[in-house]
Parts: sequence; structure tokens; C-alpha cells
Amino acid sequence: MGVKRVETAAERWARFTPITTGEEYIESLRDRGVKVHLLGERVEEPVDHPIIRPSINSLRMSYDLAIQEPELATAWSPLINAQVNRFLHIVESPHDLVMKNRMQRRMGQLTGTCFQRCAGLDTISVLHSITFDIDQKHGTPYHQRYLAFLKLAQQHNIIIGAGMTDPKGDRSKRPAEQEDPDLFLHVTRRTEEGIFIKGAKAHMTGGLNSHWICVMPTQNLQEADRDYAVIGLVPGDAEGLTYIYGRQSCDTRALEAGDIDKGNAQFGGQETLVIFDDVFIPWEHVLMDGEYEFAQELVTRFTAYHRASYVCKTGLGDVLVGAAASIAEYNGADHASHVKDKLVEMTHLNETIYSSGIASSYEAKPLASGIYMNDPMLANICKHNVTRFPYEISRLTQDLAGGIMVTLPSQADFEHEETGDLLDKYLRGRASVSTEERVRMLRLIENMTLGRNAVGYLTESMHGAGSPQAQRIQITRGMEVESKKALARTLAGIIATDRD
Repeated sequence: MGVKRVETAAERWARFTPITTGEEYIESLRDRGVKVHLLGERVEEPVDHPIIRPSINSLRMSYDLAIQEPELATAWSPLINAQVNRFLHIVESPHDLVMKNRMQRRMGQLTGTCFQRCAGLDTISVLHSITFDIDQKHGTPYHQRYLAFLKLAQQHNIIIGAGMTDPKGDRSKRPAEQEDPDLFLHVTRRTEEGIFIKGAKAHMTGGLNSHWICVMPTQNLQEADRDYAVIGLVPGDAEGLTYIYGRQSCDTRALEAGDIDKGNAQFGGQETLVIFDDVFIPWEHVLMDGEYEFAQELVTRFTAYHRASYVCKTGLGDVLVGAAASIAEYNGADHASHVKDKLVEMTHLNETIYSSGIASSYEAKPLASGIYMNDPMLANICKHNVTRFPYEISRLTQDLAGGIMVTLPSQADFEHEETGDLLDKYLRGRASVSTEERVRMLRLIENMTLGRNAVGYLTESMHGAGSPQAQRIQITRGMEVESKKALARTLAGIIATDRD
């Protein structure tokens, strides 16, 4: 069967202008001809779609921040001997991981939502060590392929999306046991030029907004699952890709006139189901093909990076603390002792998340390839905190906001000639604060705790990077209970026995 020639990475980027600014990033997504479905319709130009555009704006901020705060959002790359966006940087030290966490918190503060680049950065990190380890065992060329691609990615300042989660089908069956083999992404055939893959990747954060997608195994694999043990780099506009855009609460408010009811009109998150229908990957972009015994370690390392990346939620938490304090002030209740106590509790929870994440970075250790990896225990503690604390922070914010947050009339009613003055009169709080300011703050709280960006702050906090039980499994594996029992026996004066 004939194969349509696919551009090499060098050829593709030879005609691609390197990106510097956020505006250049937005323009790089235009006219790609990608196949996108949203609300039952084919989207012709995703960049200009009002539901999709806020998610693109969030990624734009990662480019603008590198210009505005380069000491935070850029790093020196030995690969190209130049400064690069930190979202494309190889982690060379614990300090790099700490700076990554600080950047992630800042991005959350500036967007108030999921900014969709953390999984891609964590993919870059895990591929460095996994490709190195596979090569050491099998003599494969994966690590050099990885370095060659990353060099081009850094030079052109692109976004790489992470394709990790498969639909999974019947959870009681392994990939090769599924009645439908496509429920886990797999290799369908191999040629002299490369491989073909088929399947889907679910919940792909920012998938549509990425220039390239890296597909990876989602769980441990056995020999029978060999065709599912694949890592490959795929252009976001590759032939055979279909994006189906996920719904978010209140997302159709983006189609309405005005910006107040949207709560956060400028920024949003994005999750897509991405279908791979016999997508071709040339060998130079294949970084695993059949080495199933490395799948579990890949997932373990990825989660060590990615679960610590959830310090990004503390940036959103900072916004909610500010919103809660502001609405209390606008309501004239900011001096009440219970209000101050609730703000203290919100801050305590938010900083507890950050402290576990940043500690995992400080405690990072080097791997054989030379890259550093977060402390796995503390990374899992960070993510487990994230599955709980944002919900309590949101509850306290809603407590301080009051019921008016969910009974507000629309912006159109505030602007209506008959009802506008009445609403301005009766929905004012403190006299020194305009009614519009109060309404805008209430809509922001609604957006982050109930609406569109609650996806990024709450549900993603629960299920992103593995649901709560996944962290508890990893915590159980790292508890070292027997050694701690020995410590207790020593201090209790219990004589050592054979069981020790």
C-alpha cells in the first residue's frame, strides 16, 4: 500500500516562523484545516470561535509571560545555547523544578483557569529519561530522536500536547483483551517509513491548541499488549486526526453579547477527545515501539512530575482568596471576625497545596539520563491535597459571596431601559462600590466555582493526573511502614527479632 509522504520535523519547521509573542502564537494556529466538532457542528476556524478562543488566550499568556517576566518564564537551554520558554526546558536541577512551580502559580494568577501547558512540559521531562533507559537496554535510537525533536521545538517555540489517557473501555480487561482494540491507542501496521496508529486520547488538555501531540501509554502493559506500547510525536494538523470539543458548564454564555455574565470573559480551559484514524508517524518521531516493560515506569515518572504540577491550582486559589475578600468588602462585611477567619482558612489550604508541591521539587533526585525528577511521595501528597482543598476554598468563597451569586439577573437586564436603574439601585452593596463592580466580582466567583472555569479548578483537580485513589496507591507504595515500625520498636525498647 502506498504511503503519503509525511514531512520531517526539519522540513515542517523550515516553513514555520519561530514564535515569540502571544499574538504570533495565535496566528500560528490559523488556517491549519484541522477537523473540529463542537456542539454538533464542524468548526471552520477554531481560532475565531467564541467558545474556543478563551482557551487559546490562556496559552497566549505563556508566551507573553516569557517576555514580561523572563527571569521566571524562561531558562537557558544547552541544546540550542539560547534562552527558551520554560515550558520547553529540560529539568537540569531541583531549582528548575522550583522555578517551574513558581511559573505555574503565576500563570494561574494571571488566567484564573487551566492554561494547558503543564502536561506537555511534564511529557518533555519524562521522555528524556525513559528514552534513555530504553536505549540502554535495547540499543534503540529513541533518545537521540527525542533530543533532535526537542531542539527543533525549542528553536521554534512550539506547544506540545500530552496524549496520555485512553478511553479504556472495560476496565476489567487489559488493552489486548478489549472487544474493540481501538479503546486503547495502538499500532495497526509498520512500514519502512514508519508506523500507523489508531484509537483515541481522552480529556486532552489543550489538545486542539497544540502544535504537536505526543501519544504515550496510559498504564502498565504486558507482552500481549506490545502494540499498545507506543510513544509518538504527531503534528496537530496531521491527516487522520479528529477533535471533538468537550462541553463545559455555562460555555454557551460565550455566545451571548456582553462580557459580565461570562465571569472570566478573556480566559478559559479546554479538553478534547482526539480520534486517531490510522495516523502515520515517521520513524524519526517514534520514541517507543513495543518496549512494553517500560510503560509502567513511564506512567510513574510522568505522574511524579505532573502531580507536583498541580501547584498551578494555588494561582487560581490566590484569585479566589482575592475575590472572596473583595466581595466581603463590597458587601460591607470585611471587618467581621468570621470573614477574616474564613480568609485565613482559605489561605492555609492554598499554601498547604503549594508547600507540598514545592517541597517535592526541592527534594528532586537525578535519574540515569541526568534529568531530575520530583520526589514521588511529596508529588502525590500535593495532588491528593488538590483533590480536596480547592472544593473547600470554593465553598468558603461561595459562603462569603452570598446567594446573590446564583440569582443575579443577566447583563441584558442591567442594561435594559426599564430594569437597569432598578437593578442598579437594589443590588448595590457598599455605597463607594458601583453595582457593576459588585456584579462582576460575583460573576467571577460563579465562573470559578460553578461555571466554565470550575472545570479547571474543581473537576480537573479531582481527576486530572489520576483520580484520588491513584494517589493513595502511590502513597501506599512509598509509605515504608516496616522501617517506621522498626523505629517505633527501637524507642519503645522492644528487642529486635527475626521479623525485623
